[in-house]
Amino acid sequence: MATTEDNGEIDWPFLTEGLLEHRAYQFQLARAACRDHTLVCLPTGLGKTTVSLLVTARRLHDVGGKSLLLAPTKPLVSQHADFYREALAEVPDDEIVVFTGEVRPEKRADLWEQARVVIATPQVVENDLVGNRISLSGVTHCTFDECHRATGDYAYNYIAKRYHEDAEQPLVTGMSASPGDDEEAIRGVCENLGIREVEVMTEDDADVAEHTHETTVEWERIELPETVVAIRDAINDVIRERLSGLKQLGVTNKTSPDVSEREIQRIQGQLRDLMNNDQSEGYEGMSLLAEVRKLRTAVTYVETQSVESFRRYMQRQKEAARSSGASKADQRMVSEPKVREAVRKAREYDDLHPKFRRTRMLIAETLGIDDGDRVILFTESRDTAETLVEFLDDHFETEKFVGQSDTEGSEGMTQTEQQDTLDRFRAGEFDVLVSTSVAEEGLDVPEVDLVLFYEPVPTAIRSIQRKGRTGRQTEGAVTVLLAEDTRDEAYFWKARRDEKEMEQQLRSLKSIAGEIEGELGEQAETAADNDESSENQSDENGQAGLDAFAGDAEDAVADTDSAETADTDGGTESERSADGVVAEAGGDDAVELVVDQRELDATIARDLSTREGIETRLETLAVGDYVLSDRVVVERKTVADFMDTLTGGDRSMFEQVGDAARNYARPVVLIEGEDLYGERNVHPKAIHGALASLAVDFGASVLRTDDESETADLLATVAEREQDDGDREVSVHGEKQSKTLAEQQEYVVASIAEVGPVTARSLLAEFGSVEAVMTADESALQAADGVGSVTAERIREVTGSPYDGDA
Repeated sequence: MATTEDNGEIDWPFLTEGLLEHRAYQFQLARAACRDHTLVCLPTGLGKTTVSLLVTARRLHDVGGKSLLLAPTKPLVSQHADFYREALAEVPDDEIVVFTGEVRPEKRADLWEQARVVIATPQVVENDLVGNRISLSGVTHCTFDECHRATGDYAYNYIAKRYHEDAEQPLVTGMSASPGDDEEAIRGVCENLGIREVEVMTEDDADVAEHTHETTVEWERIELPETVVAIRDAINDVIRERLSGLKQLGVTNKTSPDVSEREIQRIQGQLRDLMNNDQSEGYEGMSLLAEVRKLRTAVTYVETQSVESFRRYMQRQKEAARSSGASKADQRMVSEPKVREAVRKAREYDDLHPKFRRTRMLIAETLGIDDGDRVILFTESRDTAETLVEFLDDHFETEKFVGQSDTEGSEGMTQTEQQDTLDRFRAGEFDVLVSTSVAEEGLDVPEVDLVLFYEPVPTAIRSIQRKGRTGRQTEGAVTVLLAEDTRDEAYFWKARRDEKEMEQQLRSLKSIAGEIEGELGEQAETAADNDESSENQSDENGQAGLDAFAGDAEDAVADTDSAETADTDGGTESERSADGVVAEAGGDDAVELVVDQRELDATIARDLSTREGIETRLETLAVGDYVLSDRVVVERKTVADFMDTLTGGDRSMFEQVGDAARNYARPVVLIEGEDLYGERNVHPKAIHGALASLAVDFGASVLRTDDESETADLLATVAEREQDDGDREVSVHGEKQSKTLAEQQEYVVASIAEVGPVTARSLLAEFGSVEAVMTADESALQAADGVGSVTAERIREVTGSPYDGDA
């Protein structure tokens, strides 16, 4: 079926007839986006997703292949999937699939093959690309929703790079109501996503204006009670004293409690310089600065959130100060008399914050006097959101909407709970939705009568996103609450200024779009020329230090009895491959590296996955961070991690290396970062002792790199030497020579369904022999520590299923 424009000239394929309202500007933007990699800028609530849908439908019809739509949150992914299934009449529902972390990796690989449209969170797609589970070669349209996130190390950037490199017929569409705070930021987003065209529609465009309505914005100043002011001033006095201490160290001239974050960063840089020169003033100053940061957070809680939020925060700080290994900054802060007096006053204060009462009054006016239906209340703090729900629920039907992660003292919402809450809000089952930032971006929250900011946000992007929840179908209202003479006011004026600048930027962007497109096109050509040139250069990096690695005798590995690191019977083990030896992928010449999925916080795996001739695979490794062959495993430590072992009493590094030595013939400890001897105030002899222990007691080779890029170079070089020159395979179990009988038994059991060495020892301790483990039923297997129903089922499946060599 197809959708036809009013003039009868444009026939659009694949769409459910009569579903979409005809809006000329959407078809105009879609036609432009079909021609080249395009940034689509359109105000919130005016159907950016429809534009992407139109482009996807056209590409699937004209080119074929697969479409990928990326969105930053799970609720947004679910929402897009529902819309696409309803709108794409020619694509069966089971070929429009959702990828989130809740879908097991092996299932995602199967779904990817059969899907025509994949809607996913970027982190999952990034993991699957690094793990070599999916290929972008057949993706003919890739949409980056809320593309303003394409900055820094966000997953959009890596996926875009891979997409342009791997896809045979790529087409990128970026979508955002607020692509950046200024022209430079917008250009950066375009460069990161490989975008060459910019299409902008604002509410000034006639086609758009007829679908928008006026939104009034009011801000109300709230006066703080005397007790709240007294609590805040007491904390500020301590901040002033700590800043005076930093001034005496010569790293700042500022002593005002409202010192800017930029100045805080500058102070931190100066203190690091002092520490690098092994000057005690650096360590003293860093402790004072840590205290300043915590106290500033406390001030923000008491003056902009509530006294209750302040109480909870200070209680967490008190517990942290009592814990083992607590910092001097924590201990000094909670024992400071002025801080203790402020906490005492907070305990005796029996009110919340005057914002609470004003919030209740504004909602009552909207729902009662003005006969409104719905209100959204945004707040930055999970603590405040929950307190507001309790406070308002006595007067209105109120529910919260927060993220999925658990925080201290607060449980997150599952994706199902989030979706159910939004569905009931749309259906009018309750009046007020109290949300943290999770509802800001793109969610199909129903038209509301009032958007209430419990506090202003400091960025134009977030402010615009929030305001877009109203004024879609009828006139809307936005009210921002500001506590007088607090950071609220600074944030408000900054966001207001930035919003005006962004509006001007978007309008000017329409006039200079051709100029930007020309520059982006030139940059793309230059990048392509550089890539072609770099292909002709051999990679010599990482060779240093390899002579020491290669020169050691292969059997010079000491036996150790160090405790093994903990292994869990959890869902993360599903990331492991179906067998111990990873099958060779990508051709006979491919070098393979197995990467522990917990290493994805670093850029190393992403870097390696983009290199020609290298295949990366993600696993949940029981031993090591990188497996380079059946005998080489690498435990990576940053200089800071290494120094924590020496100064914080953390022995996990030696336990991990002991584990590696038990399972692999050639364990490697890779220390990453500069200035190993200047990072902390640690005597060089202590560092020498730790290095000697790794080499002599554990038989590990110790290698050094300066940064993540050099680490990637070194890992690639070692893997190539092992697999190309040494003709060795990659094994997540290792190939340690001369295993004891107990080690061999543990090895055999550990290989069953990838249960890992810790669980293997637990099973052997429970049943006494390998044979008894193999013949035990599921209920008996679960008697062993660390074995749940899922693991027991997998063990029985492996040990009890008939062998099929052709499967």
